[in-house]
Order: sequence, then structure tokens, then C-alpha cells
Amino acid sequence: MLGIPKQICDAAPMNESRREVTIYTDGACSPNPGPGGYGAVLLAGGQRRELSGGFRSTTNNRMELFSVIIALREAGSPGARITIYSDAQYVVRMHNEGHAARWRRNGWRRDKGKAPALNPDLWEQLLDLCARHEVDFVWVRGHDCTAENNRCDELAVTARGRTDLPADAAYE
Repeated sequence: MLGIPKQICDAAPMNESRREVTIYTDGACSPNPGPGGYGAVLLAGGQRRELSGGFRSTTNNRMELFSVIIALREAGSPGARITIYSDAQYVVRMHNEGHAARWRRNGWRRDKGKAPALNPDLWEQLLDLCARHEVDFVWVRGHDCTAENNRCDELAVTARGRTDLPADAAYE
């Protein structure tokens, strides 16, 4: 399991009495693979929380997944109703269409057991976190008129540019 970067560990969790949470997420990597960053905005009961971080060598898809994982970890106690807005069709479709759950049932294999699923370490965490809440994933067009998605992109791009990024141990 990937460790949570220090800037996230030291942050206080969202107010756990909040039962409805809206989350926006984004990941960035340039080049891909290369240095990557993630950003998330959590909105609950009038509170706003921004999270970001990154890894020195990773992929865009891993950062998209990690942004959701970090946000779900910070979303509060189990049972929350959470809506996640992401511009990553990879994340939204693989979850909503049940592909990730099927991969897990098939021992992290796609295509009737032939091809390995990508990023099983992150999908495992994401599926486990989703099981704790009532989660809906909604796709939004990236770099469009969704202000919170644009903010997540800014957070992710800024984070990937840091010079002190930790290793993505499962990737490197």
C-alpha cells in the first residue's frame, strides 16, 4: 500500500458528522510516465478541503486513482454519501461499469484471466474505500467550465513540479 505523503497525514480529517460529501479529483503526469501529481477538493457541510501531493516517477492513471483514494480516506466515517467528479474516464468507467470489481474477482486479471489488470494495488484500495460509503462517480469534461475540476488540475500540476517528491514504490 502506498503511504500517505506527510502533508496529508498531518491534516485533520473532514468533520465526521457530515454525511454528504462532494469530491472533485484530478491527476497529472508529464511526461507520462514521469513526475506526477494529484489534487482533490472535498466539500461537506460548508467546509472545503484541498489535498495534493505527488510522486517522482509514476503514471497519469495512477495519479487519477490516487487522487480518489486520498479524498476517500479523508471523507469521514463510513456510511457517507459521496459523489466523486472526475475527468478520468479510466477511473469513472472502470468503477461504474464494474470492470475493477471483476478484475479483483479474477485475481487481478482482465480478458478471462489472460492479461493482468493495471494498477491492482490502487484499485484494491479504491474498491475497499468505496465499500465503506455510498459512492457515485460522475465524469466531467476536463479543462472545461467546472471550476473545482480546474482547481484540482492546478493542485496536481503544482504538486508534480515539486523537487522533493517521494517514490511511488509500487510503480518504480
